[in-house]
Parts: sequence; C-alpha cells; structure tokens
Amino acid sequence: MSIVDWPEDFEAEHVSAEPRRAAPSTGHLDAEVRAAFAQDGVLSQAAEQFREREGQTQMALAVARAIDQGGVLVVEAGTGVGKTFSYLVPALLSGERVLLSTATKTLQDQLFGRDLPRLVEALGLPLRTALLKGRASYLCLHRLDQARHDASLPERSSLRTLAKIEQWSKATRTGDLAELPGLDERSPLIPLVTSTRENCLGAQCPQFKPCHVNLARREAMAADVVVINHHLFFADLAVRESGMAELLPSVRVVVFDEAHQLNETGVQFLGVQLGSGQALDFARDMLAAGLQHARGLVDWQQLVAATERGARELRLAVGKQWPGAKLRWAGPAPEGVPADAWQEALDALKHAFAEAARGLDTVSELSPDFVRLHERAEQFAERAARFAKPCAPESVRWVDVGTQLRLVESPLDIAEAVRTRVLKTGQGDAQEQGRAWVFTSATLGDDPKLRWFTEPCGLEDAEVLRVHSPFDYARQAALYVPRAFPKPNDPAHSAQVARLAAQGAAVLGGRTLVLTTTLRALRTIGDAMRQHFEPMDAARRPEVLVQGELPKRVLMERFREGAAHGRAGCVLVASASFWEGFDAPGDALQLVVIDKLPFPPPNDPLVEARSQRLEAQGRSAFGDYSLPEAAVSLKQGAGRLIRRETDRGVLAICDTRLATMGYGRRLLAALPPMRRLEDESAFEAALLELTR
Repeated sequence: MSIVDWPEDFEAEHVSAEPRRAAPSTGHLDAEVRAAFAQDGVLSQAAEQFREREGQTQMALAVARAIDQGGVLVVEAGTGVGKTFSYLVPALLSGERVLLSTATKTLQDQLFGRDLPRLVEALGLPLRTALLKGRASYLCLHRLDQARHDASLPERSSLRTLAKIEQWSKATRTGDLAELPGLDERSPLIPLVTSTRENCLGAQCPQFKPCHVNLARREAMAADVVVINHHLFFADLAVRESGMAELLPSVRVVVFDEAHQLNETGVQFLGVQLGSGQALDFARDMLAAGLQHARGLVDWQQLVAATERGARELRLAVGKQWPGAKLRWAGPAPEGVPADAWQEALDALKHAFAEAARGLDTVSELSPDFVRLHERAEQFAERAARFAKPCAPESVRWVDVGTQLRLVESPLDIAEAVRTRVLKTGQGDAQEQGRAWVFTSATLGDDPKLRWFTEPCGLEDAEVLRVHSPFDYARQAALYVPRAFPKPNDPAHSAQVARLAAQGAAVLGGRTLVLTTTLRALRTIGDAMRQHFEPMDAARRPEVLVQGELPKRVLMERFREGAAHGRAGCVLVASASFWEGFDAPGDALQLVVIDKLPFPPPNDPLVEARSQRLEAQGRSAFGDYSLPEAAVSLKQGAGRLIRRETDRGVLAICDTRLATMGYGRRLLAALPPMRRLEDESAFEAALLELTR
C-alpha cells in the first residue's frame, strides 16, 4: 500500500442544533435495543423492508453491553448483517457522546447523510450530529489571499479557477470546497487555497476569526455524535498529545467501522516522512511570503535555490528507478544508492533547511507567515538529521521513488500505540477504563480469534464476536477455479484472464468486475478485453472501463448505470482500492473475476520487516502473515459480488494454486460458502442461468 499524505486536524461540515439527551440507566439499554430491533420496532420505520435478523440483534446487544460496562469489543459482521444499525442504535440510545470513524470520505458521507438522520428521526432522539473532514477540504482565506499574489501560478485555466473560488468564497457559509460545482478534486490549485497543519498559522493568522476550519471545529465540539475517518482519528491522537485538541477525551463511545484498514492507516500516520515534494512546497511558500512581506531584507532567491537544489540532488542520488519502486534502507543509504552521494545530498538538504530557518528568524516579527515557516524549516531540518542516523528499533525505513522522493520510517504495526496512547492500558485512568471501544468490519481474519486484526492492533484482550452473513450463498452464488490455466507467473496468464472475463461479459452483456493484484496486469487485461470485444456489433459491445482512466467516482457511477438507456453493459478492470468499498448491488454486477491470489508483495520493505520479525519469534511468516493477509483480501474481493439477499452471481478465481496447493483449502474456507463449479461447461451454464 502506498504512503498517503499526512492526515489533518478535525473540522465540522454540519452540526444539527438539538439539546443532548440524558443517558439511560445501566441495564435499560439492553431492553431498549431489543425493542428497537423487534419486527414491529422503530427500525421498521427507518429502513425499507426491515426484518428482524438474529445476527444483527446479537451484534447490537454486544455493543450495548460494551457501552454499559466499558472495554473493547471486536466484531466481524458478514455482508448483509446490517452492522451499521447494530452499532448506531445502541450508541444513539445510550445518550453518551459518540465518535464514529470510517475508512473513507464516501463512507462518512453515507453514514452522516443517510443512516444517521434516518435513525435519529426514527428513534425520536434530540441529538446534535457533526461530520468532520480534513482541513484540506476547506478554503483557507489567508492562503487564498496569498494565491492572488502568487506569480508562479500555472496556466491560464488556473487563473480562471482561482477567480471562481474567489467569487464563491464571498457567499459560502462552510467553506467546504465540495460545494463548488465543477472543481476537479485533482486540481493543482487546491493545495494553494487550503491549509495543512504544517503551514497553518493558527491564532496568529490574520483570518483567524472568520476561519472556516476553526468555526467548524468549535461547532463540532458541541455535537453529540461526531463522524470522522481513520486518518483524522490518528491526526487527533497526535494533536491531542500536544494539548491542542480535546475531542477524544470528551467522548465515551468510540466505534471504528471498516476497522480492517486501521493498522495500515495507523502505521502511515505514526511514522515519519520527508519528501522532496515537501521541500519544494516549502520553498514556494517561503518565496511567496518573502517577496510579499520582506522583499529585499533577505536573499529569498538564494534560500529557495539552495532548498530546491538539495531536493533535486537527493532525487539524483537515487538515479534511474522504476516509478513506484520502494528501495530498502537498512544501512547508511537505500539499496543500490552510493552511500557517500546519499549522505552528502541529505546533509545538503538539512543545511538548506537550517539556513532557511536562520533567514526566516531575522524577519519573524514582520508577519506570522515567517513564524510558521521558521517552524517548518526547523522541523524539516530535524527530520533530515533523523534520516541521517540509523533507523529506530521496531521500525522499518525505505524510500518511495516517483517523480519526487519520499523518505519513510514506519513502525511495523500500531499495537504499542493503541495500548499506550489510545486504550492507555494499565494506566489506572478511570475515564479511560470506562470508555467503550467497538471495532467492526465484514473481514477481520480467517481464524476464530481474528488474530490477523487483533495482534497488530494491540487488541489481544478484546472480546471477539463473529456474526455470519445471512445470505444463502449456496443458492445465490457459485465459485469457479479453472484448473486448465496458466500458472500465475506465466506470461500468458493475464491474456487468459482477459479471455475468461470477456467470455463471461459477452454472455451477461457486461456486468463484470475484474480485480487484479498488480497495475501491470490491470493494463494488460484491460487492453486485451477491448481487443476481444472489437469485432462485436457496437450496440452489443460491453464498455470496458479501466481504473486510472477516469476518477474513481465516475467509474463507479458509470458501472452502476450498466445497460441503462439502451447501451450495452460495462466491464470494470480495477486494482487496489476497488477490492473493497465498491458496491454495485442488483443486476449491475453478476461476475467477479480475480486474477491471482492477493499475497502481500514479498519485496515490500514493510512486508519484509514484518516477516523477519515473525521468523525471529520462531513463527511462520507465510502461515502467520502472508496467508492471513491473502485470506482477508480475498474475502474483501469476493464480497463485491453478493450485496443483497436477491443478488446472484459467479466468482471466478484464476489461480490454480487454490486447487493444487495445501494452503488452498484454508483460503477456500475463508470465502463465503458458495457452490463449486467443477469445469468450464459448468461455468458457462451458470452464466447462462444468470441471464434467465
């Protein structure tokens, strides 16, 4: 998984304005939850076609007990259980202050815009709710003013976009850039008109009083239910420790939905990074502020040139590499990089940051911009010095290579941070011990104790509950593992995957999702499928959508539209993020094709370090890490197929190891209990059955 931009502080998008409800007495919550989930209870008003489900009620009662007694509950709730209502109902009925964390902004919007309002209304609760986004979602009035004077703005289209933003800024109440129609989320202008924790001036900002971020945050602190995402949680964890945020200490119920992403999100945030892109952004901000507020007092051009040169020399020291490469870094320099040239470039960059800090210090009284820039320069100099020293114990270090470089030092997991900084285990804090923590997802492991999730997250002592899906998989779905197929490392493998997927899509009129384990396979399969369909009549030819050619949101919407408006249906070839979180219920999706078993890449530095740690403990890296990782990913991918009790479909996994290797049985056992298709004729018959 690639390292993402550092998460930002909390901001609220909306807060309802109702008074807080008193918490029910202990023991009453169980009865209230049972009544809500009864067949004729209030939930029948909140959800269409609601019917009482044993698993859903079981999970809700477990959450209610956790809230009453405090402690940690881990719940794996299979697809279709209705886990969202299972945690929301007891959390809302408890009368406690609640923090809900999801994996993505899309899930945040769904929870806040659809599920929460329906339940609050159905339960008749006077609750205030808030949706919190990262500061990068909000217009920064101070940086907008700076952008007006930025001579380095890109082409003319950016000037037009800036003019639109300026016009909109005079009317918006929230400052949420999502309100602005036609603004591309990938626009290079957005970083110029939004703030980061690094460049925010805080209370010294001339626009502090009308700041959208601060106004929204103050409103959020008054809400009863706050919806964030996992990145924001880890951001608040860090900020809270510096005394700046009080959100987490003020809530007693914390729920992590899609909790299977928590460990990977956490290690990204809890690590340290220094990127050549960060250096160039800093240089641009320093030049803009210097020329605006202190022209002629410091040689800004010289400081900027030294910083840019340091970033460039660091990139050049690495030399030619595959884009996206991750270079191991166990010694004084990354793998394959001359140590002397690397250390020299790192020292030069550290020196450039230190010189910038000295120059900024001389003009710090002229503008708060210089104070914050000085802090950034010192912070970057400290990081450069840290990367010149050996890696911290229980951590791993590497370099991400692209157009820019990113130096990364990461913990191997979040277990220690969760125990000491989140749960505060053994610290004797009564408030901490009384807090309820709920972690839930459809996939948290392939063993009864869910060790794949609990071990790296430091939750070995948690109560564990597994609630199985109510779907009739044997009736609704079939699994096909072709036996006469090239091996996964055979150059002909991707072409055969494309042939099988095209065969299925031709029968179904599209309605096919192909999930790949690599970007190379993604492109190969996408191109091959288009060639397969080329001879077909245009009216019947399925449209092949390939991840990366359009924004993810557009791809998902187009796929769900399927064969509407007289068009042929769609095939979506995707990787990475589409293995989970992609929901296409009904007839829009009837065939899911997975190219290979999704084992973690063995040459990834983080994977390698985790494997080495297990081996040092006398455990099996394959059995205790690689296999559970593949099982969870496989469950996630397979979970795209059946989303409702009326859905039907076929899952094809084009990896013969499932049938020929001993560990294949463990992976098959992790999948939903679909009926097996033994040969190609059975596969074809199952596809034809779906068209009837």
